[in-house]
Amino acid sequence: MKNYTERSKESLPADRGESVLDVLRKKALGYEVTEVTKEYAPDGDGTTKLVKERTSTKYFPPDVAALKTYLELRDENLETMSDEELEAEKRRLLAAFAAIKTDSNQYP
Repeated sequence: MKNYTERSKESLPADRGESVLDVLRKKALGYEVTEVTKEYAPDGDGTTKLVKERTSTKYFPPDVAALKTYLELRDENLETMSDEELEAEKRRLLAAFAAIKTDSNQYP
């Protein structure tokens, strides 16, 4: 009579309609995942019943390698952008990273 654990995982990116660039962007900016763990044990009548259920949230910090890959694969070619466009992209990225830094201060 062993207990067994069932963990719910997120579906694959393709199942959710996400492209590779969407997933790379998510990994580059950092994200949270909520995981539900359910433990079942055999009941006296031969069925199983839920014994314990635990919900946890995991934080994955921004990944520089994913950011580099995302920028390389993106449709916008940085080499052909004007100085104004590059400056606007720089401001956008710095604002995104500042928001992440502010949000990540809540984690130890």
